[in-house]
Amino acid sequence: MEFLVNMTTEVPEGTTPAEVADMRAREAAHTRDLAGQGRVSRLWRPPLGPHEWRTIGLFVAGSPGELESTLASMPLRVWRTDEVTALGAHPNDPGRGEVPLMAGSEEFLVTFTLSVPDEVGPETVDEMSAQEAERARKLAADGWLLRLWTLPGPGRSLGHWQTTRAGAMREILKTLPLADWLTTETVPLTRHPSDPAVEVRAS
Repeated sequence: MEFLVNMTTEVPEGTTPAEVADMRAREAAHTRDLAGQGRVSRLWRPPLGPHEWRTIGLFVAGSPGELESTLASMPLRVWRTDEVTALGAHPNDPGRGEVPLMAGSEEFLVTFTLSVPDEVGPETVDEMSAQEAERARKLAADGWLLRLWTLPGPGRSLGHWQTTRAGAMREILKTLPLADWLTTETVPLTRHPSDPAVEVRAS
């Protein structure tokens, strides 16, 4: 099972810079161990406001309880709150590791909410869904779509994307056959220093 975890850290008042540096070093070392065990797939930073310390992580675990054990083992957990979202299998997902990261690319998480108009019949929905699946395969083959999951709630899904030029993400989303029925929320991501894919991206 895969899980998306939004992690928010609040450093207690009175904590010295040396203590923060030590905690971060221990967190980075432990994260490398978890990545080696296949329990942490990716780490990113979302857009941050002043004094914010947040991370988005993609974790792998056999159950929610196993995930909690992983999260509880991380040194920063004593300063951190975690918001966990279970990710479901999506029929259009390219698959873990199937689409390589491009050097110099920017990454995004896009949440999709599908709302089919009442007047649209099932046959039309099936036809449009087939076109959407074909388009997803093409976008993955071109290297833009990295992963795709279902989210809790009706008609909701999450895509992990990459682009190599500014503005391309908006253009890509407009090409989706279901675009007129989709509400999207795009989160640009920046590299986390402990991201297991750092070496892949640098190669």
